[in-house]
Amino acid sequence: MADRVHAFTDDALADHDAVGLASLVRRGEVSPAELAQAAIARAERVTSLNAVVHSVYESPRHGQDPEAALFGVPTFVKDNTDLRGMPTNHGTEAYVAAPAKADGRYASQFVSTGLTVLGKSRMPEYGFNATTEYMNADPVRNPWNPEYSVGASSGGSAALVAAGVVPLAHANDGGGSIRIPAACAGLIGLKPSRGRHLDGEEAARLPIKIISEGVVTRSVRDTAAFIAAQEDHWRNPALPPIGLVHGPARRRLRIGLITESVTGAVLDAPTRAAVERTATLLEKQGHVVTPVTLPVDETFASDFTLYWGMLATLAAGTGKLLVDRRYDRTKLDGLTLGLRAHYLRNLRHTPAALRRLSRVKHAHAKLFQRHELLLSPVLAHSVPKLGHISPAVPFDTLIERLLHYVAFTPMDNVSGNPAISLPMGQTDDGLPVGVQLSAAHGDERSLIETAFELEQQQAWRRIQD
Repeated sequence: MADRVHAFTDDALADHDAVGLASLVRRGEVSPAELAQAAIARAERVTSLNAVVHSVYESPRHGQDPEAALFGVPTFVKDNTDLRGMPTNHGTEAYVAAPAKADGRYASQFVSTGLTVLGKSRMPEYGFNATTEYMNADPVRNPWNPEYSVGASSGGSAALVAAGVVPLAHANDGGGSIRIPAACAGLIGLKPSRGRHLDGEEAARLPIKIISEGVVTRSVRDTAAFIAAQEDHWRNPALPPIGLVHGPARRRLRIGLITESVTGAVLDAPTRAAVERTATLLEKQGHVVTPVTLPVDETFASDFTLYWGMLATLAAGTGKLLVDRRYDRTKLDGLTLGLRAHYLRNLRHTPAALRRLSRVKHAHAKLFQRHELLLSPVLAHSVPKLGHISPAVPFDTLIERLLHYVAFTPMDNVSGNPAISLPMGQTDDGLPVGVQLSAAHGDERSLIETAFELEQQQAWRRIQD
């Protein structure tokens, strides 16, 4: 087995999480500049992971409000989010982006938390793949074993956090892109409810708003602190407030256990073991766990694939108009072009697919009339080796592999419900395995409380141990 790759060392960051570092800054024991320089040095020690696409190491963007909850904590932003003065390339070689003239709507909420931005993290082209790999460039590698995928589409962020470069990093999720890399890299990844935060400009235009914004972290309290700090900047009055969650709740929950996927994918042994072990832990704590089945049929996977194809078609078709006149569609990768071709062949099915997808949230909501949470795998099988779902794989084979891998997460994107990935298992080779908890729309608090409880029962593995 290949050696793990990490940057943990005895410097200003040490083994602290974001909450710990922010506390040190408030007490004057360390400065934001010292933390930034330590994180930059760490990033430069793990360049083999290929996680950073654009850096501003000479002039980090420091938080403006010393009273912000995470003031001074270093981070990276995913390469699909505009930050003033930095290019946004969406992981594609089809164009070279100019620096953004202003922060995007969501970026303003993200930086309001006080974080220091050091650059942009890598993602696969337009976020369509479940691995951060490319046709003509090196992949982002998994710090736990560089021969394996780190997931996607927030793969660069996950690699940086897992390797200890920063304690948390920006991620977003339109089909699993927070939860999948969190599962692959042994992290916590919370996908918030639809409407929980300000939408990015592109996400706001989608007919079904599947994209949520957040972070990947190494501790539940960092996830809780970030979501609360983000809420301080803007809160949707239509949703119940989350506030700062400090630990587990006393309330015992009814939890539905899902092991049958929407694509017919069969769980591998490490994945099934992680889910069953988590169910047992929850039952021992007094929660009631009962099997349930997702309320969708086989059309869900084909409808979601068609929707994904529509997004690829929009990306490929509007590049010259909306992005840059030098946009070169021929440089798009095999997955993007394949999704576009699939959509154009099946264009007539779009209205019916959109109608069915829009009804999913109502069917999903009925499950939460009988259960407070749902427990499932994040992915149907454990982390694949690099190349298994590369965009260089022929499209029909690649789509089949993706449908038998990403078989659980899209449901919460379509329904708009919150979900969290937790590092509850491992393979025989020591690679992380994630499990997922989902909740009713607006109930992130129950997810965070239960995540705290599981963290206390089973301390997360550390890559540096």
